[in-house]
Amino acid sequence: MRVEFDEDTCIGMYQCVAEWDAFEKDKSAGKAVLTGAEEVDDGVFALEVPEGAELDAKFAARTCPVDAIVLYDDDGEQLIP
Repeated sequence: MRVEFDEDTCIGMYQCVAEWDAFEKDKSAGKAVLTGAEEVDDGVFALEVPEGAELDAKFAARTCPVDAIVLYDDDGEQLIP
């Protein structure tokens, strides 16, 4: 499973931070940060979801009020949102 996070879309509600520890608050920017991710497009960061963190990743994606977090399965099919 892979997660993509659009930092430009993020509005800094930090609900993802409460759901998954891969996200951290960047209060100076007013946005969340996906730690350990690599930038794959301008402002879009991607990370392979570690084994055992799939449920947390799903909760983080579902709680994002602006759908800045998208999950993909191993075949590249979009799972959430």
